[in-house]
Amino acid sequence: MSKQSPTVLDPTTIKERIGSGYPDPFHKPCATRSKRALGDAFGLKNFGVNLVRLPPGAWSSQRHWHTRQDELVYIVEGEITLVTDSGEQTMKPGMIAGFPAGKADGHHLINKTGRDAVYLEIGDRSSGDEAAYPDVDLHAVPGPSIAMHKDGTKY
Repeated sequence: MSKQSPTVLDPTTIKERIGSGYPDPFHKPCATRSKRALGDAFGLKNFGVNLVRLPPGAWSSQRHWHTRQDELVYIVEGEITLVTDSGEQTMKPGMIAGFPAGKADGHHLINKTGRDAVYLEIGDRSSGDEAAYPDVDLHAVPGPSIAMHKDGTKY
């Protein structure tokens, strides 16, 4: 008999991943970011949900956009600054932001306050998704954390 996924969990029991898979030096702004893969804990296959904690000064990621994956963030606690091609916008608890696949509008979140911020990030798991990073020499291709230079060479 196969092990069944749980129906209800305390998210603090899910393993916390700290930092990012970015190559040096791009990982530094995200070094204290933590994520708990809520969707994985339930065996979800079609979309992922991460509970993310950003300590003061931390970034969610390098500014990026996805070729095939839709993304949505929902602010749970604290205050976060959303940075897009249009500029900066403050997000507070209960606010959401969405990023359609294929829209070349780099985005990321920064905690510019003195206390932790928490949000949910939700995305589909589209095969063949790539991520483009407009501000740095980085391009992500399908596979487990395959980081490339924009010219196609691996880090």
